[in-house]
Amino acid sequence: MELILLCLKIFVARILDVSFGTVRTVLTIKEKKMAASFVGFCEVLIWFVVVKEALNTDMTSIFIPISYALGFASGTYIGSVLSSHLIQGNLGVQIITSSRDKKLIEQIRNHGYGVSVIDVNRHQKDTSKYMLFIEIDKKRLKDLKALVKVLDPDSFIVVNETKYVQNGYFK
Repeated sequence: MELILLCLKIFVARILDVSFGTVRTVLTIKEKKMAASFVGFCEVLIWFVVVKEALNTDMTSIFIPISYALGFASGTYIGSVLSSHLIQGNLGVQIITSSRDKKLIEQIRNHGYGVSVIDVNRHQKDTSKYMLFIEIDKKRLKDLKALVKVLDPDSFIVVNETKYVQNGYFK
């Protein structure tokens, strides 16, 4: 029973500290220094306590390192889910249309997206297309991709995370 409790404690603690580590990394990239520092403090404190307990036990069982590794793997997954839901951000979406169709642009704008348009020429086939630039909240990406797929299934889409936005149009 003591081994089961130790393994469970290690597993849960690793989930916590690795989840914190994933969130800390995202906060650092987004330049949220104070929040990243606080999360990092909690992460290392939990890590230190769990490692100390895992290494200082008199019990020898393969289940101790397995609990440690399973906690790490689970923490990585949970941290990724948490960071994608909790940390807000913007995305820059570039869409190269399959043809030159102004109705497509109007329909995207009618759905509340601000669209900047550039004419582009494809030299191999000598056809004109549009390149659309749309800046969105990352929570709206799924909706925008679904809309574009319906309106222009052959369009080429590139998505980049945006570090900074000033002015512009957001719904």
